[in-house]
Amino acid sequence: MADFMHNSAIKSAIRRFANPFPDVDAFDAIIESVILNNPFGCVSYMNTGANHPPIEKIKESYTAKFVYLDSNGKQRGTTSESYDTLEGYKAGISAVQSHAANITAHGGAVARNEAADTYAVSLKCHHPNSELYYVNFSRGQVTVTSYTDDAILTGIETWTDGVPAMA
Repeated sequence: MADFMHNSAIKSAIRRFANPFPDVDAFDAIIESVILNNPFGCVSYMNTGANHPPIEKIKESYTAKFVYLDSNGKQRGTTSESYDTLEGYKAGISAVQSHAANITAHGGAVARNEAADTYAVSLKCHHPNSELYYVNFSRGQVTVTSYTDDAILTGIETWTDGVPAMA
């Protein structure tokens, strides 16, 4: 039986932020800026008869965290809700905060634990050299994966250096 061989040509790199994004709107602003402004210099391409934009959002995940507190401020319960769209996340927060039966069942008022919320978005990018790679954003880091050309990482690093929220 043949063994898998390591392929050192495929690379990945991570930049952890000094501070996580303060909220989902700041996070989303960065994602939308990348898609609309294409700071990595990506190009559109054809694949299996379909035209693809230079940068595509291929996956997103948002998790909202809640705490239930009684009248003395004692924690009575927790919950988290996960959504695969930003719109779902925002609507879900309102739904949880107004769900009277759930609040009664926990025996306390619902409070957001926004500092514990998580979000992640994966972008597929097409470099002018025909290489496909991925830029994965989360609340506290950005990861570049599946690239071989070091110029890709250099370009993303240069852009990231200019974004104060990603220091």
